[in-house]
Amino acid sequence: MLRIEVLSDRPDQLGEGPLWDVREQRFYWIDSYGPSIHCCDAAGGDRKSWSLPEPIGSMALREKGGAILSLRDGFYSFDFQTGVSVRLVETQPGEMRPRMNDGKVDRQGRFVAGSMDFEESEPIGKLFRLDPDLSVHTLDSGIICSNGPCWSPDGATFYFADTGRRVIWAYGYDTDTGNVLSRRVFTSFENMRGLPDGATVDSEGYVWSAEVYSGRLIRFDPNGVVDRIVGLPVQSTTSLIFGGPDLDIAYVTSMARPYQHQYYREREAGFVFAVHGLGVRGIEEPRFKG
Repeated sequence: MLRIEVLSDRPDQLGEGPLWDVREQRFYWIDSYGPSIHCCDAAGGDRKSWSLPEPIGSMALREKGGAILSLRDGFYSFDFQTGVSVRLVETQPGEMRPRMNDGKVDRQGRFVAGSMDFEESEPIGKLFRLDPDLSVHTLDSGIICSNGPCWSPDGATFYFADTGRRVIWAYGYDTDTGNVLSRRVFTSFENMRGLPDGATVDSEGYVWSAEVYSGRLIRFDPNGVVDRIVGLPVQSTTSLIFGGPDLDIAYVTSMARPYQHQYYREREAGFVFAVHGLGVRGIEEPRFKG
């Protein structure tokens, strides 16, 4: 039976980046404009938080401990013990409008993250890959708002949303090199109620997208056809990941940014939700190998 529970009732300005770590059996997420990192156990207990110096777009845990962050202007290392972040590379030097946004680790341990226009109107964002040797490579450009990076179970297809263009792309992905080989439209949100935001892939190879401004989780089959729609208590849903001991709980973030006034009035805007009983499981998220 489908059951939706509140995991965190402390409103995030812009909750994003949900991540379930199998090794620790803990759930991580970020508040982009907090800006902060949060984590807790599968039921929302034993919560810990860390404040950050500037807006955060995404986070990846590292094999050797700590994390890699995409903060406003580039990639940073982060130490959970000290709370200190150190910039590794500036991604778009001299450009003030782009900020780093959503990112995730591929099956081989590389971190892929994109940037977005602060005003969400111009195609000035880019898609970057951070390799374990900490070198950075540009995979794509002309992006308005980077969101929803995730891979097919075999890692050979990379899904990535440009929220500003209302589209999810499917790229051919070279698992050996981390290069993109091709790009096609996976699905368009032109006729949907909301926009594509954060996403994940389940063990059956279906893509789940959090439809922001509509409060729905949409499951697409591998051909980009809508398979299932699940409604949430708020319209300001932003992203999701499967977690829990059996990887069968969908953890969903949301936002309560005051200037999004129509959503700010929602009582549970900015909460994190746990959706039980979907009948599907996720895939373990790798750690960054650098």
